[in-house]
Amino acid sequence: MKYTEGFWLTSERATICYASDAYFVEEIENGMRVVAPTKKIVTRGDTLNLPVITIEFTVAGKNVIAVRQWHYEAYESGEARYPVNTESYEYSVSINDDEAVLTTGDISVVVDRKDFSYRFVSNGEVITGCGFRNLSYILMDRERASMLPGDEYMKEQGNNYMHTELSLKPGECVYGFGERFTPFVKNGQTIETWNEDGGTASQIAYKSIPFYMTNKGYGIFVDHTDNVSYEVGSEKVEFVGFSVPGEELRYYFIYGPSPADIIMEYTDLTGRPALPPAWSFGLWLSTSFTTNYNEETTSSFIQGMADRDIPLSVFHFDCFWMKEFHWCDLDWDERVFPDVRGMLKRYHDRGLKICCWINPYVAQGNDFFREGVKKGYFLMRADGKGVKQVDTWQCGMALVDFTNPEAVKWYTGKLRSILDMGVDCFKTDFGERIPVDVKYHNGADPVSMHNYYTYIYNQAVFDLLKEVKGENEAVLFARSATAGCQQFPVHWGGDCSASYPSMAETLRGGLSFAMSGFSFWSHDISGFEYTAAPDLYKRWVAFGLMSTHSRLHGSTSYRVPWLFDEESNDVVRFFTKLKCTLMPYVYSQAVYAHETGVPVMRPMVFEYPDDPACAFLDMQYMLGQSLLVAPIFNEKGEATYYLPEGNWTHLLTGEKREGGRYYKDTYDYFSLPLYVAPDTILVRGNTDDRPDYDYTDNITVHIYELAEGHTATADIVNVKGERVNTIIATREGDSVKVSVKKPVGHVEYVLHTDDGVSIIS
Repeated sequence: MKYTEGFWLTSERATICYASDAYFVEEIENGMRVVAPTKKIVTRGDTLNLPVITIEFTVAGKNVIAVRQWHYEAYESGEARYPVNTESYEYSVSINDDEAVLTTGDISVVVDRKDFSYRFVSNGEVITGCGFRNLSYILMDRERASMLPGDEYMKEQGNNYMHTELSLKPGECVYGFGERFTPFVKNGQTIETWNEDGGTASQIAYKSIPFYMTNKGYGIFVDHTDNVSYEVGSEKVEFVGFSVPGEELRYYFIYGPSPADIIMEYTDLTGRPALPPAWSFGLWLSTSFTTNYNEETTSSFIQGMADRDIPLSVFHFDCFWMKEFHWCDLDWDERVFPDVRGMLKRYHDRGLKICCWINPYVAQGNDFFREGVKKGYFLMRADGKGVKQVDTWQCGMALVDFTNPEAVKWYTGKLRSILDMGVDCFKTDFGERIPVDVKYHNGADPVSMHNYYTYIYNQAVFDLLKEVKGENEAVLFARSATAGCQQFPVHWGGDCSASYPSMAETLRGGLSFAMSGFSFWSHDISGFEYTAAPDLYKRWVAFGLMSTHSRLHGSTSYRVPWLFDEESNDVVRFFTKLKCTLMPYVYSQAVYAHETGVPVMRPMVFEYPDDPACAFLDMQYMLGQSLLVAPIFNEKGEATYYLPEGNWTHLLTGEKREGGRYYKDTYDYFSLPLYVAPDTILVRGNTDDRPDYDYTDNITVHIYELAEGHTATADIVNVKGERVNTIIATREGDSVKVSVKKPVGHVEYVLHTDDGVSIIS
């Protein structure tokens, strides 16, 4: 929200009260409280007719400080609140006439009492701060008030906001805010964290997360489910400004200093991701959106993949498994699927898992809708005239009220019957088109529920899957998200188009999403809208299979490879089998993500924060700690990519490249820049026809470019996600010593390093 007109002038629409004096400071439990009048107090008379802003700094975890700032103390917003896991930690408070200091872990917040400001400090270095005219209470479009009797008597009305600005250093880059398709580095952008169904080609996002981090070692989580409006160096270029409507603003300062440290602390607060089952990392094939299909069609797709030796893990039924105009009554269309149980058993017998598309909207004109109306399970109109209905998407549709426990039981009870038929998981689509002129069962503020709705929607479905399928089998394919939804994986990138620019914006969205605390992510291979040319299809296949999750899905046409060209079959087969052999490595990275919150797909700056060349890279990424992937975004097959310092090895060719520089190469459809980092132990399986197999036996341990005196480790996990062993390799002169903590099954060792170096195991 911009409230200035240039640097010097304030908008005439705005009445602004700036915190100007740290007049009172006192120690409180876990921290300290500052009372800041909105002008400098010189005489006792200055304390009259004057707003104050109160600020509380409290310890919320190691290297985490919660900041709460308010104008009116007794204000109750009624907003929905994120579940946040804070923890106590050792701290100290010191207060004197000049400053007040709260210290915990490696950080302090220092309040300047003489000239109001506060700053976050580590080891004597200022990380960021809030100073002159950076903290304010704002009334926009304030209506006139009068001391005389009448409608204007003592009136103070307008759109009121709490607003804060935190400083940026020269060269500081800002990342995150959810799955944003705009430029990866967010400096210069205005960002509204308001979920909408906007596709991938605009500033609108399906997954808005009020969290950002910078390359200067910290993150900021604004703890509001309502829209948070950010000016990222876009109003005052030296600051990130953020505002929320109402009388209170809450945020957490999270110190790293590394991106991994920041994400660990952030996901400590908001929740760690569940571990998706190993089978979900294989190839998913969809019926697509508006295509015509029945069991004969779907069976022909499944058989076609088998005939071409393309491993398939999950078959997905999109919208039209239900009757038209009946979405989502959650009843199979018996006209085209007369034997659902038999069909799903036949598919299970082929080793497939089954996914079905759902959303939380229920069209009128069916028994499920009428039952929901009768029992009060839908959102109600704010004017009291019954159930809220809209025609956007489905005719006369209503929205399930997930704040009503009985409605949750009702909705998930219907889903339970689908699981009983043989379905294994759900694609939880939508959750963004949530009106605000409604009433919720629990009385929550409807504006704050707009984004938070997706949390309780996906949580309800995920909890059902955990109950029915088991803790290790639950997985979603979700589109919308807010803070904390990383606990309910997997998410996919929404409605992209069949073009190279859309492929690039899809990756930018995924990279920003990873910087926002989400570990598992997918996208519609070759684009959702339109149908890709064979060239784009094959390039996107390589990108899609080198993502954590991989799905062939589209809008108006099928996405089976033989409909593109004959070579597409070979490309899909090649990369699907490659991913299967990489599963011991990929799944170990998934387990690490589950335990720590560190994402599997990582922007280059996440893994190499000290390399200045990585700060802006948004067309390549790390898949886990050790694999660099640079998708190809043009018809020429050219890739320009950067390798950080060290000796890198191409996974497919074994070619060595010296890092610390850019390269430009041309690739056929069976390759792309796919490099293994130096000092890496990469465990690969010898199974290429499925993603879920025994990762502890019949494996090959590849040791890459281990430098003199260096040690590398790799965890061995099983298909259940249990860490069962660790491999350790140490380079000593002309030999590499390898040891394992526990005996394992059949293992082969391959050394990728200088000539003359041998392995001693």
